Amino acid sequence: MKIIGAVTTHIVQPLIQLMFIVAILIFIWGVVEMVMNASNEEARSKGSKHMMWGLIGLFIMFGVYGILNLLINTLTAGS
Repeated sequence: MKIIGAVTTHIVQPLIQLMFIVAILIFIWGVVEMVMNASNEEARSKGSKHMMWGLIGLFIMFGVYGILNLLINTLTAGS
């Protein structure tokens, strides 16, 4: 079970962190688009879509993180 811990620590967790960062950046980009284009309805709509997809990405990543922790704790409970 040490292999699972090593793979998780060195591969999976950095990937999850990277995906969190990407989702946060997409959300922030959407906020910037909305603020910078306050007078342009089409650009504001595009910004709100980026914000929505950023939030969806964050929720998905929280779910993945929770499921992975549950699996790891279940598989390594006896070790």
